[in-house]
Amino acid sequence: MNEDLLVNITPHETRVALIQQGAVQELHIERTASRGRTGNIYLGKVVRVLPGMQSAFIDIGLERAAFLHVADIWEAKVAITNGGPAIPIEKLLFDGQAILVQVIKDPIGTKGARLSTQISIAGRMLVYLPQDPHIGVSQRIESEAEREQLRAKLQLLLPADEKGGFIIRTMAEEASEEDLSMDLSYLRKTWEQITLLSKTSPPPALLHEDLSLSHRVLRDFVGELTATIQIDSRENFQKLSEFGTTYTPSVLPKLTHYTGERPLFDLYGVEEEIEKALGRRVDLKSGGYLIIEQTEAMTTIDVNTGSYVTGRNFDDTIFKTNLEAAHAIARQLRLRNLGGIIILDFIDMENIEHREAVLAELHKALARDRTKVTVSDFSSLGLVEMTRKRTRESLAHILCEPCPACHGKGQVKTPRTICYEILRELLREAKQFNPREFRIIASQLVIDLFLEEESQHLTMLGDFIGKPISLQVETAFHQEQYDIILM
Repeated sequence: MNEDLLVNITPHETRVALIQQGAVQELHIERTASRGRTGNIYLGKVVRVLPGMQSAFIDIGLERAAFLHVADIWEAKVAITNGGPAIPIEKLLFDGQAILVQVIKDPIGTKGARLSTQISIAGRMLVYLPQDPHIGVSQRIESEAEREQLRAKLQLLLPADEKGGFIIRTMAEEASEEDLSMDLSYLRKTWEQITLLSKTSPPPALLHEDLSLSHRVLRDFVGELTATIQIDSRENFQKLSEFGTTYTPSVLPKLTHYTGERPLFDLYGVEEEIEKALGRRVDLKSGGYLIIEQTEAMTTIDVNTGSYVTGRNFDDTIFKTNLEAAHAIARQLRLRNLGGIIILDFIDMENIEHREAVLAELHKALARDRTKVTVSDFSSLGLVEMTRKRTRESLAHILCEPCPACHGKGQVKTPRTICYEILRELLREAKQFNPREFRIIASQLVIDLFLEEESQHLTMLGDFIGKPISLQVETAFHQEQYDIILM
């Protein structure tokens, strides 16, 4: 199954879509005004140490202070690894201290960035760990013989006095010694620049910024299955070609400049997929559907049979719907970039073999995910609990904001409920003040209700308080918004 990468670049935004079998499998968006900071390295300043939480707030020059937990401090990790006692954070950090940190999670919602003092610099073939002399191999390379061969190949290229360590990425499986040498050279130069800046810059200071999304495509997204990388900007096609010539020469034959008249994302139906990915409902080909509810605490995904009625019996229908849903769920997690706790509510299955088959299909579909995923078995309530590492904002959080009418609740009070609220408020106001007249300003729906079905209640209240009540429509008001003016 070959895949194509589409790169749509404008001055304000870069969008990347991964297409496989004609369907969008992944979508990545980076806006110039709010570029992600994961991977960036800063010289920070300790603002406050919190012994009770074993954490500290670090000023790295962002709007909100970033968060550093003792478990993410390199010295504390080394002490525990070597069998020593845990070192409390108050013995490692003090207020006002300058500290070299790296962002491991972008700021999300009201939370500041998550930091680590264990620095890692990613190249195409390798990840450099300047503080850790260990050489590791990506878990995706399963063959032990191949893992040892890659370790030996890298060891031959390292000088005897090398103090840092490396993680060998999956991209290195077919890499030549020349490719590895180029990656080593790039990583060493980058670390030298970071070290020099950390000694000469006052905190807070940005020392190293991770590659832009378009450049990360060449470093991180391209694999053996990648057939083409289409870029719709001539200027950026040339920039990526130059970057590829230096760091990823094997990728150059796959780079193409798209010059068609139709927008690249329109040609492959990506714009339509983006709109669908912002909705709650996902229709399955069989007639079933998913309902996806994303909240700050967790995401829930409910599977329904819908109009799908086929097979020998109803159990067979449920089983087939759940199998199809497993693949759709895995795709939606990638497409929407949903992270954190995720609860899957498959249609109830009495047959244990059916449950095991659906769970196996889910694991198979999730195996293609670049992000770490953990899945549990069916719970006693028939739910599947899973987690997906959250490293950046979801698609909905990037493209949308809470509704100004419902403030993210997903529902608004009915016009009748607002009418009754207004009547209660009028009674409260009448007991405190003695105006000549009360005027209700509200939306068209609320005023219409007062003029029709609720006119008797409004008249009765006016007689009770002994004051005239007038009505005024404000078209700018949403359904829940109203005002009472004392005339």
